[in-house]
Amino acid sequence: VIAKRPYTPRLDDDDAPYADDKPGADDEMACAVLEAMPVSFAKLEKSMKAFIASPQSMQNPEELIFASLPIIEDDSPDVAADEDMEADIVGEVDLLALSPEKEKNDVTDAISALQEIPELASLGRVFRSTRPAPLTESETEYVVECIKHIFDDHVVLQFIVQNTIEDQRLDNVTVAVDTDSTLFEVAGEIAAEKIKYGDTANCFTVLQLNTEESLASCRFSCELKFSIVQVDPATGEEESEPYEEEYPLEDLEISTADFMAKVAVPDFRKAWESMGNAHEVLEKYGLQYRNQEDAVSAVVDFLGMQPCDGTGKVKAGGKPHMLHLSGVFVGGRSVLARSQVVLQKESGGVILKIAVRSEDEGVSRMVADCIS
Repeated sequence: VIAKRPYTPRLDDDDAPYADDKPGADDEMACAVLEAMPVSFAKLEKSMKAFIASPQSMQNPEELIFASLPIIEDDSPDVAADEDMEADIVGEVDLLALSPEKEKNDVTDAISALQEIPELASLGRVFRSTRPAPLTESETEYVVECIKHIFDDHVVLQFIVQNTIEDQRLDNVTVAVDTDSTLFEVAGEIAAEKIKYGDTANCFTVLQLNTEESLASCRFSCELKFSIVQVDPATGEEESEPYEEEYPLEDLEISTADFMAKVAVPDFRKAWESMGNAHEVLEKYGLQYRNQEDAVSAVVDFLGMQPCDGTGKVKAGGKPHMLHLSGVFVGGRSVLARSQVVLQKESGGVILKIAVRSEDEGVSRMVADCIS
């Protein structure tokens, strides 16, 4: 761009009037200088590192644009806080930045493990991954956690299994899932070959998404299946033939919020106006919460979106609270939501009025229905 439009210094004796400095429609330099980037430089760096780490991405011959980069979610509970809330928000960010660090590392390691499995390469790039959810108590003989990896048309369930029984080895470990919903269908399983005492290994279940149905919360019953081989704790030598065993796990839920990445926008008002109301969905709900703080926290969890403009924190006084949320839905579709949370002091409970905007009315409807 610079080569095509080089800078020409103005001569001191040049009396000619200045040219019109309004950029033309084809002025690439003006676009590069005047238009804000869709992501911050910090996010761009993280996104590029994630892109480079994916073998499929590096082999893709298509042009690299912002829209094709991996989505980087926001870590903080709120962004762009008002000045009078800044000190409180920073304190909360510091605490939360420390506590989930292990979970972030677990998710990063999980994605790396996923990329190394050839059978999953055909699914494409992961849109987002959830934090590990426990399916057993931490003191049980078999400890199991689950990470949900979201793709455009699939969900890969990664089960992290730990064997805590000293005289047993677990072979051919899988997790069988079952649901009454027609939204998902089990498309395949990848077993963990062996899990010795004290070791942790991964097994995977691949779910095919029925794209003809609207997303909704779906609950799965889960059962750990494996073969047990009795071993000598001292030497590890086998002392028995393998025999089949099953172990019930807690139910697992896949919600619409799992398909939403928490991504903030730098200017919510501008983004809201630019999105327009062509695909807007309006709803009103009565929520059974005793205070606005709990209601706001619940709405953020239900939608899986990122609070903006400091609205994730409720000011004291009980006045109607405005909550601004933004996110990116699977498929790269931006979503914005404005909601008003009103405390009903006399009758109890909370009234929620919400407006959801996106580039697709079906997406707006699915997001608004997360509350019901």
